Amino acid sequence: MLRKAETIRPSRPDSASVAAETDEPVRLPFAFARDQQVLLDGARIVAGPHATPLGLREAQRRAGSSAALDVVDETQSGFEAALTRLYGSTETAGVAVEPEASFDLEDNGGKTAHRDLLEEPGDAPVIRLVNQLMRRAVTAGASDLHMEPYEGGLRVRMRVDGFLQKVMDRDDVPVRRVISRLKVMAGLDISETRLPQDGRIPLRLGGRLIDTRVSSLPGNYGERIVLRILDRSTGLVPLSELGLSPAQEALLERLSALPNGIILGTGPTGSGKTTTLYSLLKLANRQERNIVTVEDPIEYDLPEISQSQINAEIGMTFAAGLRATLRQDPDVILVGEIRDAETASVAAQAALTGHLVFSSLHANGSMGAVVRLRDLGLDNFLIAATLRGVVAQRLLRRLCPQCRAPRKPTEVEAKHFTRHGLDAPDHVHDAKGCAACNEVGYAGRLGIFEMVEVGDRLREAIDRGASEGELKSLAVKDAETLIGQGLGAVALGETSLQEALRVVGDVA
Repeated sequence: MLRKAETIRPSRPDSASVAAETDEPVRLPFAFARDQQVLLDGARIVAGPHATPLGLREAQRRAGSSAALDVVDETQSGFEAALTRLYGSTETAGVAVEPEASFDLEDNGGKTAHRDLLEEPGDAPVIRLVNQLMRRAVTAGASDLHMEPYEGGLRVRMRVDGFLQKVMDRDDVPVRRVISRLKVMAGLDISETRLPQDGRIPLRLGGRLIDTRVSSLPGNYGERIVLRILDRSTGLVPLSELGLSPAQEALLERLSALPNGIILGTGPTGSGKTTTLYSLLKLANRQERNIVTVEDPIEYDLPEISQSQINAEIGMTFAAGLRATLRQDPDVILVGEIRDAETASVAAQAALTGHLVFSSLHANGSMGAVVRLRDLGLDNFLIAATLRGVVAQRLLRRLCPQCRAPRKPTEVEAKHFTRHGLDAPDHVHDAKGCAACNEVGYAGRLGIFEMVEVGDRLREAIDRGASEGELKSLAVKDAETLIGQGLGAVALGETSLQEALRVVGDVA
């Protein structure tokens, strides 16, 4: 809804005239705008649900207009989005770093309160540089930020859509102070430089809640820091947005409704396993069910679900957490990862005693999960009795719709389709690169899924110790395999053949 703000004529030179001379937009100080819930956005004032009269008067004074300004009332989420949009666009590439003597670490005493990356300290160049690097990674949608000291200085890279991109490479940065700043923010011991350490930094970017896991590793030229960035404000991905076919959606809904058994998500790190498991958990969440999770880390807050954090240093392992949840009268259990024989054994026993268990497992394909469970020490009869379904997945970069270039496939490229029982398409598309995709040729990612429901024939084959190849021939058709799904995405023009082969490989 629109309302008119009170018009106040400034009694002294206003900031609008100064901004006009410098061609800069008039803005309120970030902390003031956030706390008073008032923003200056061009010729209008954006007001949050808790906007104050002080904020509205100051916005009018800063605008310096004698005419009444339109005030747009926003919800809390709308105001936070506008706050991030207006204050979160600073680039990092041209950051000027002052001489080393002026750097200040501003230790916060080890507290882990949320810091806001948009609220820059005034005279702390190292803090400003770190904030700008982290802000750039968050606004670019990066999953990881790498700080890599080397003989010539500091290189910073971020991983976007699975690929590392260079953000900064400079020789005039005080590397140790930058690393120390990150360690202080993560609550790590800055005096310990010989051992790896792990911590976390809770942050905000405007209204967005960001959680970062920090890992330090000693190196030849100093400690290397990698930050895993998790944007909690994005929330869970609805099942309809995972990129599933109607048949796959129906299968997941059927699996999530089962009363007992183990359902596994497999794939390499960063393939979206956790996102799919959370979507399954959301499907399984009914009022009459008690759902408990054991995770490392807890990635999203799930309403009406009890979530527990792993802490291996004090003995809270996946196996210990899983044993404890069994005494909490659960119906559904999510175990973040089955990574050892003890966790696999307890998960199987939980499934046998009437619980539905979701978990992830590192395996190359759906039937590779059976081989991995055997490797962890589970007997064939136990796997056959408890395993209900497996979801293997990968993420492919999506071609930029603005610059993708169609062409006819070559004879060699067509054979990739025919050897998997698929018709070669009339056209395939290549990544070219344009301003819209930052000259990369790709924008965003899409999921491909190989899903298997363990039926009677497959259960019998697992029980008698069949090989992975035999199990796969029984479980999935050519078009339903990961390579089949990838080639299907190529035929639809969603990704390139090179990307599909890079991620999945042309395997039978």
